[in-house]
Amino acid sequence: MACTSCSTSDGGAPKGCKNNGTCGTDSCNKLTVFDWLSNMSLPNGEAPFDCVEIRFKNGRKEFYRNTEKLTLSMGDIVATEASPGHDIGIVTLTGELVRIQMKKKGVNHTSADVAKIYRKASQKDIDIWSVARDKEEPMKVRARELAIAQKLEMKISDIEFQGDGSKATFYYTANDRVDFRLLIKDFAKEFSTRVEMKQVGLRQEAARLGGIGSCGRELCCSTWLTDFRSVNTSAARYQQLSLNPQKLAGQCGKLKCCLNYELDTYMDALKGFPSMDTKLVTEKGDAICQKQDIFKGMMWFAYTNDFANWHVLKIEQVNEIITENKLNNKVASLEDFAIEIVQEPEKHFNNAMGQESLTRFDQPKKKKKTNKKRKPAGENVIVANKNNPNLNSDTNPNKNNTKKPNNNSKPIASGEKKPAAPRKPIIIKKNENKE
Repeated sequence: MACTSCSTSDGGAPKGCKNNGTCGTDSCNKLTVFDWLSNMSLPNGEAPFDCVEIRFKNGRKEFYRNTEKLTLSMGDIVATEASPGHDIGIVTLTGELVRIQMKKKGVNHTSADVAKIYRKASQKDIDIWSVARDKEEPMKVRARELAIAQKLEMKISDIEFQGDGSKATFYYTANDRVDFRLLIKDFAKEFSTRVEMKQVGLRQEAARLGGIGSCGRELCCSTWLTDFRSVNTSAARYQQLSLNPQKLAGQCGKLKCCLNYELDTYMDALKGFPSMDTKLVTEKGDAICQKQDIFKGMMWFAYTNDFANWHVLKIEQVNEIITENKLNNKVASLEDFAIEIVQEPEKHFNNAMGQESLTRFDQPKKKKKTNKKRKPAGENVIVANKNNPNLNSDTNPNKNNTKKPNNNSKPIASGEKKPAAPRKPIIIKKNENKE
């Protein structure tokens, strides 16, 4: 039996890899952790770790204690403790790596608050779970209609049924606090189930729903990113990115989490650069930094009285001028230290697919010029060759020979038109250049 979030056939068997929920398709691999300790055996007399990581809908993970000493592996469907009743989830991690994950997330494995696993799910439990999951999408549509009818400024983003079908959790997003007491009554009356409302942030909503980012890959928050760190616009400034909110924002509307990925590398590279507020004092005037290139180690300076002309300096040269200024010495000018940037020749790449430009279809097609001048009817133009300068219609096999009418032809009857006499062919000779 595969998980219900995977693409399954009518009989319940997975269509693709048939690995019972451990496949790499759809959301089976959502926020999974590679168990690199799975092939390592425990020392003699060492008991395996008694806690297990279990995943529920859309990457929601919890830690449970295996009090019944069940033999569990990745992909097993188990019944866990819930309030009230029980829930159904899929085992995603076992062994010593669970201890590391619990320590990372600040969960005490010795605490009595850790819920326990009841048993492995039976076929009856899986059938009830599947029926409850099938109700979620139509319920979400109806729940949004009820929220709009009460004019509440909230968005029902997702619904998650408990494994036994006794409770439904409604996840919503809102900018301010919402009084949904009347809405809960309408939900309980409409759906005849226990209702629980849970507010999530915009990033948590994007993580639950998933999607494709501007990079062309699945969202990091829905595949592997588990903690959401704060992202500031200063991260974009340090990396010299354009402060365009449309490019810096993700699907959640917040700044992209990937802005923090390379920030530490840029911060380490900037330690060797002078401050952007550095002012160089010269005899020609003071100069202020306008731009810097982290990868090439260059800085652009311009005089305060001439911002149009920029001078390129290396970091070593800038530090040398700063050292002279600290000794109350002025350098002559920036031109003495400036370097010339040699422009690299433009590289032309041949596209293997034969598509030279993406805008090749945007340009209007050129109309073909047609020669409106036509040859007069009845004239045969014959071009003389170098070998046969006296080529005429009688010797050209490709042309129709025109002969003079014989004198023995039949006389023309009265009333008939006399046929027109054939015209003489025009012979055009090429001028031969004498050596």
